[in-house]
Order: sequence, then C-alpha cells, then structure tokens
Amino acid sequence: QVQFVESGGGLVQPGTSLRLSCAVFGNVFRIHSMGWYRQSPGKERELVADITMVAGRTVYLDSVKGRFTITRDIMKQTVDLQMNSLSPEDTAVYYCHTQSEVGPESWGQGIQVTVSS
Repeated sequence: QVQFVESGGGLVQPGTSLRLSCAVFGNVFRIHSMGWYRQSPGKERELVADITMVAGRTVYLDSVKGRFTITRDIMKQTVDLQMNSLSPEDTAVYYCHTQSEVGPESWGQGIQVTVSS
C-alpha cells in the first residue's frame, strides 16, 4: 500500500555531490520520521540520516556528519539527502525509510550510489 519514488543516485567521482530524493505515496497515514539507510555488499544496513516530520530533528551517521544534509517537506511527504564530498566509502544501495507514529515502518526499493574514480 505504501509506494516510494526514489531518485538521484548514480555514478560520480570522489569529491563531488549527489542529492537523493524520496517521495512516499499511499493511503492517508501519519509519518513520524523519514530517512535514508544504506547497505554495501558484505555489510549490514546502517542508518545514514533521519529526520522527524514535525520538529525536523535530525540524526546522522557519524561518518557523514558535516557532509550530508537531510531535509523534509511535510506536505509533500518527501525527504531529500544532499550528499557532498562523496568518497568511495559512501558507495552503497541507499534505501528510503519511513516510520509511522504508531509503529509500522516501510522501505523503498533502493537506489545505487557509486563513488569511484
């Protein structure tokens, strides 16, 4: 019932930037927070950035602090992740994530980000 539209991934060189966007569609439901996770081969999925919809409180993975910025649009139910100073360590499949107020969470299909020379 919940559908995601993820965009903005691709192949870029180290030191450049990308912006990931995620829009969520479906029946009316209240979202507590939205964010991005990522997973590389052989590694577990990790939280990259998350933002609460009402207050705009953010949480970042330590390794992306100062480089990534997450923003949201409450009315549009979208979240963007501006990623600057990208490095090969940022290469992963990035998944949009939503957490409902009551409990249910949903995941996007994932979008590839590759940082390579």
